[in-house]
Amino acid sequence: MTALLVALILVILTGGAVLFLRTVWFHRDPPHPDVPQRADAVRSPVYGIVAYVRRVEDGVITADKKGEEIPLPELTKEQGRETGWLVGIAMTALDVHFQYAPVPAVVEGMHHYRTGRNLPMFDLWEYVRITWFRRWVSLWAKRYLLENERMTFRLRGDSVTLSLVLIADKFVDKITPFVKAGDEVAAGAKLSFIGRGSQV
Repeated sequence: MTALLVALILVILTGGAVLFLRTVWFHRDPPHPDVPQRADAVRSPVYGIVAYVRRVEDGVITADKKGEEIPLPELTKEQGRETGWLVGIAMTALDVHFQYAPVPAVVEGMHHYRTGRNLPMFDLWEYVRITWFRRWVSLWAKRYLLENERMTFRLRGDSVTLSLVLIADKFVDKITPFVKAGDEVAAGAKLSFIGRGSQV
């Protein structure tokens, strides 16, 4: 009888924890009071861990130490020959899953690329390392980066143009935008939501 009671309590606690994570924790949206509206300061669009930083020259990204190149449109699913920086930020189960405008800007365009099935972003050890130990994991040059569902926001600020590429994980089947092309957004304004683990 005691073992049965302990098992029942464990099942109830586990179910409650899962329900809390799915209904409350993943949807939390901390306030962002007094976000400076400076056009010359780019803020992080998400809560998470920087997974890679790459230089982009004339629309081409250097992928790895071998110098293999990836055309930028393969990542963004949009045409472009920009020069700048590519910063990948991984969001885990412990991070806020809303995305915010990094600068005051106009949403020039949005493109939603759907796929039949998403690939996993992490293997088990990478997931434990980045989620629970909050340690850096290289997520560059993996297949999901080019193949998974994504939504690209093109934002034009006074002094910078940005493309935010939201890449869904295996367990994410929907990216929910809160803005549309032509909208003006303040720095810190809510742009979208992705459930579970993802990358921006």
